[in-house]
Amino acid sequence: MENLVEVKNLKKNYGSKEAVKNISFTIKKDEILGLLGPNGSGKTTTIGMLLGLLKPTDGQILIEGKKIEENRIEILKKINFISPYIELPKKLTVKQNLIVYGKLYNVLNIKNRIDYLVEKLRLSDLLNRVTGELSSGQKNRVSLAKALVNNPTVLLLDEPTASLDPEIGDFVRTFLENYKKEKKISILLASHNMNEVTRLCKSVLMMKDGEIIDKGIPEDLIERHGRKNLEEVFLKLSRNKNEFH
Repeated sequence: MENLVEVKNLKKNYGSKEAVKNISFTIKKDEILGLLGPNGSGKTTTIGMLLGLLKPTDGQILIEGKKIEENRIEILKKINFISPYIELPKKLTVKQNLIVYGKLYNVLNIKNRIDYLVEKLRLSDLLNRVTGELSSGQKNRVSLAKALVNNPTVLLLDEPTASLDPEIGDFVRTFLENYKKEKKISILLASHNMNEVTRLCKSVLMMKDGEIIDKGIPEDLIERHGRKNLEEVFLKLSRNKNEFH
């Protein structure tokens, strides 16, 4: 399968602090790759570099075989992201937000694209409501629509179901599964929900202190570390990195 994303020897330093330490990985077409690690492990910094928001200290990022630092404008048209910690403009309606972001990405036939996402994400009753007045679950679906408005080939998800109730969380996971099958996109999922990662991800990267300290299929990681589930593997990772070497 084709690698849509290639990360090679990626590093990010802030002065003497090494936030990301020489990591390498790939994301294949039609794959959801899990990115796990405790707070401060380098996950968000890695996503920031993939988005072109942070400049790597060293290493390369290639999207569809092109270096992001040399083709930033072209590449950014093909990627998008969602994070519960970044809100959409609160005073705009849902429809206005989607139109604005569609225009920012120079989306052709914006109306058709928005109509498609409204149907898939059940947003018809929310279109004319002010975004800041929505519930967490409603905002999440709107943010997901924003993240897909440009029909990206690479989607970066940072805690996409954080703080959602079980029903809405399941809806979002089911949507992502179906959308990936339909569009054959590549997804990087950073999450603390181990059941979500086990369900959605074909393979997983384990990070701590800026390093990738283990990787593999969720079931293989569970067996290799002698644990009952991925959450127990995650706890082992968080408490004692040396056990992974």
